[in-house]
Amino acid sequence: MPKVNNEYPGTKPPTDEEIKKRAIDQYNAPKVPTEKKESKFPTEIIDLPSKGLLYPKDNPLSQGQIEMKYMTAKEEDILTSQSYIKQGTVLDKLFRALIIGNGNDQRINYNDLIMGDKNAIMVAARVLGYGKDYEAHITTPSGNKIIEQIDLTTFQDKEFDESMITPNSNEFEFKLPTSKRVLKFKILCTRDQTNIEAELKGLKKINKGGLDSTLTTRLMHSILAIDGDENRSTIRNFVNQEFLARDSRAFREHLSKVQPDVDLKVKCWDDETDEPFEVDLPIGVNFFWPGV
Repeated sequence: MPKVNNEYPGTKPPTDEEIKKRAIDQYNAPKVPTEKKESKFPTEIIDLPSKGLLYPKDNPLSQGQIEMKYMTAKEEDILTSQSYIKQGTVLDKLFRALIIGNGNDQRINYNDLIMGDKNAIMVAARVLGYGKDYEAHITTPSGNKIIEQIDLTTFQDKEFDESMITPNSNEFEFKLPTSKRVLKFKILCTRDQTNIEAELKGLKKINKGGLDSTLTTRLMHSILAIDGDENRSTIRNFVNQEFLARDSRAFREHLSKVQPDVDLKVKCWDDETDEPFEVDLPIGVNFFWPGV
């Protein structure tokens, strides 16, 4: 039996007239404005490499920016969580905790982020957490080990062909140069990457010591249709049996032209050969765990 509201006189329920009067009094009572709570921690607005072009118009990410807060001791707890580290989810947990919204009080669905935008968030998280200076350990083409002091704020977004993008759409078409078949494809997002990793983990258990299926699995998740056929079995069979190597290479080269991302190339010098070389930014243990 429900408890009687303490406002009621004794245990006698109110009459219809009393209920009506209370409702009118409550409606006419002066409204007390609620003050917007100001953030107790500093934040920064981060520009996304995609400029928001690949997200639906009603998605907050379509504005091309997100708001991130500076890392605190609470986020360091995430970084040191052994369970998250073993699960391989520690960085995703960290990024989720740091993302506030899009700067206009709109919540972000983390799984919607395309991978290039996620790379920008990774760099921003490191800068906001431990500063812009990063000591990277690099192996030169001649085999020597060198240490490069990198300013993470100097990385720029990659240039991509915006003319190939239909605004607020993540669907593209590409005609394969050799087989002349037409692929409809998309740029992978965080949700896709999670599914790919789960699938690869399952394949590894089944095919112990077998071939690495990372490339073909990513292609299967990228391709949406072949000559208009969206059947997933058709796509899987095509990638495994019919996708010519020269067509696969051409497709991946085209993909790089339309895929927004951060240019994480690091320019270095090999003293032994006295020549410059480039490497992808090495994400070592000390990237998010400085001093380790």
